[in-house]
Amino acid sequence: MRVLPCADSGLLVELHDLDEVRALHAALEADPPRGVVDLVPAARTLLLRLDPRCADPAEVERVVRSTRPAEVSRAERELLRVPVTYDGADLADVAKLTGLTEREVVAEHTGAEWTVAFGGFAPGFGYLTGGSSRLAVPRRAEARTRVPEGAVALAGTFTGIYPRESPGGWQLIGHTDLPMWQVDRDPPALLRPGVRVRFEESA
Repeated sequence: MRVLPCADSGLLVELHDLDEVRALHAALEADPPRGVVDLVPAARTLLLRLDPRCADPAEVERVVRSTRPAEVSRAERELLRVPVTYDGADLADVAKLTGLTEREVVAEHTGAEWTVAFGGFAPGFGYLTGGSSRLAVPRRAEARTRVPEGAVALAGTFTGIYPRESPGGWQLIGHTDLPMWQVDRDPPALLRPGVRVRFEESA
């Protein structure tokens, strides 16, 4: 573990891998140190945003270093069901890369319970883990300049949903009409760290 100051009111905790991030995030979320106002997990880091009026960075670091990582409990988390039409432009390529048929790709994607590990890239974009290792595929060799809102995609061991039209290099396998990000919703993002997700094939 390495703890670094971040901007004027934050600490960045560098960890070995995503499992360590999720375990420390779960522990600090359950019992946050005094003055910590937000926890932002990523693939190998955990950002702690501090309230400079009441947080002592040195004390927060001491608490973080002495915190015992928690077992991540999936059962207690919110479950989001996402309807998907599996008509993505890269579905056939994903089938070839994995050695599966297109129908088997869909079955693997809908057959697992995924979990949002962290967010990034764009507001409302969640990196989901927990799927079958058979769906691990590389990013596209050339990114698209426009990926439509709601596109459901794969890259590495992650799956994700583009919350708005944007460039992107993930492999597109389908789309959903469920809006991932709405500023007038509380909270705006459906895909938040810890949320469990089941993909369901639409007719």
